[in-house]
Amino acid sequence: MHMESFSEGYRALVIGASGGIGAALVDALRTDPRCASVTELGRSTSPPLDLADPVSIEQAAAELAGQGPFHLIINAVGVLHSDAFMPEKRLADLSHQQLLETFQVNTFGPALLLRYFSGLLDRQRGVLAMLSAKVGSICDNRLGGWYSYRASKAALNMLIKTASIEIKRSQPNAVLLALHPGTVNSNLSQPFRGAEIGRPAADAAHDLLRVIDRLGPEASGGFYAYNGEALPW
Repeated sequence: MHMESFSEGYRALVIGASGGIGAALVDALRTDPRCASVTELGRSTSPPLDLADPVSIEQAAAELAGQGPFHLIINAVGVLHSDAFMPEKRLADLSHQQLLETFQVNTFGPALLLRYFSGLLDRQRGVLAMLSAKVGSICDNRLGGWYSYRASKAALNMLIKTASIEIKRSQPNAVLLALHPGTVNSNLSQPFRGAEIGRPAADAAHDLLRVIDRLGPEASGGFYAYNGEALPW
């Protein structure tokens, strides 16, 4: 893997590095001879970061400020299901608790990442990418269902778009991206035939990094698939 758009010795930060795609992103970045360091963040790292814990997000950003600036920051954390719930198939399945837990990880936590980590981006070439999902596209919703997940990702996309407008004023070279990784063989997709229809996390990671490498400040605030296709809102 060679990220040509970043300067020699660029620094990367992966949030959610213990997950399937997160771990694959770390591995791919560490094979790039141009990458000087890859910092991993998650609930078990030092400093710890838990998207359900706002204090940990602020503290992690403060602790890592001295290691920056970072040229690439990727958030690979997301939740579709848990031991307590599965995606809703109909309105009758909606649960206040499920909505809260899904939005906490997919939307509220990432919103605070935007707040606290965008200032750690390198001024010459800094990319902050968040894993979103094509099912978060309102225009592309043809099947219905999956209320919490769809809505939380649609809200994430709006946060990224809105933040990109503000950040461009003070950091014109910053690039904020919402990225759809496609169906990947991971814990997230496992209950939905992920092992059969999903591709390896390593392939997804390389695809996502290739997309990031091609996009400049003019793409900031955009929503893109792993193949580079711009997705509808």
